[in-house]
Amino acid sequence: MVDLERHGPWALVVGGSEGVGAAFAEQLAADGFDLVLVGRKPEPLAATAEQVRAAGREVRTLSADLFDAGAPAAIAAATEGLEIGLLILNAGANAYGEQFAVGDLGRFQQVVDLNLTARLALVHHFAGPMRERGRGGILSVGSLAGYYGSPYTSVYNAVKAFGRVFTEGLWYELGAYGVDVLELVIGATRTPAMERRGMTFGPTTADPRAVARDGLAHLADGPVRVTAPRGRGRGGRAAQRAATRADRGRGGRGSGGVGPLPAAGAGGTGHRGTRRARLIVRAGGAGVAIP
Repeated sequence: MVDLERHGPWALVVGGSEGVGAAFAEQLAADGFDLVLVGRKPEPLAATAEQVRAAGREVRTLSADLFDAGAPAAIAAATEGLEIGLLILNAGANAYGEQFAVGDLGRFQQVVDLNLTARLALVHHFAGPMRERGRGGILSVGSLAGYYGSPYTSVYNAVKAFGRVFTEGLWYELGAYGVDVLELVIGATRTPAMERRGMTFGPTTADPRAVARDGLAHLADGPVRVTAPRGRGRGGRAAQRAATRADRGRGGRGSGGVGPLPAAGAGGTGHRGTRRARLIVRAGGAGVAIP
């Protein structure tokens, strides 16, 4: 259960119409949050809103596309006067795949705008008031693609890596002010968007409700939480290799160990005492802390 007093009363879910975003909305409504849902598709957005109302919570919706440069301002206007205590950034996708040297630069820029530019604007708008209030939370959904380079998706992979590193820095900056920050890095997940793209789902494909539940349960355990089935898929293996190297470098316990890092910065502290940077990789039930 998410702490309503610490992270409420309103939650804003960007990319909240279906899939993992709808699962976030469903679980937050059950925890007593009122919600603002933002999504591109009006029909699934309305359906998710009805689920929230059925749980007895207030909900507002905004149909907006983060490709539009005016979307962050529209979201800010739609939430004016509301105390947004939890910001969930779930919108993002690889909208264009091509070799960079011969691809359309404008299309590549759209990938950057969707996955990065709009997120920065939204975090900047909502993080300030959270910092002043001394409470709140920001959960950004990332991708295992940010752990490795790949042909045809080089820009997408790069912005996902940027998002993770940005979240780590934000976690340091806001922790001392009582604001939780988490990057929830996910792998293949059974969502309507993936179904529309013709993705083949295997036995290790994650369920959206399980992904959302895990992220919300670990909101205070930032800066990064990675979920990856052991040994399945290039991204999962890359994340596991990075985790193992980092753990061994500290004399850790290999892929089965969990260990904290030194305190952040020069004696940096947060609202729960010493801030410690941990990236938790869930791989077959084992956790590994990586810097």
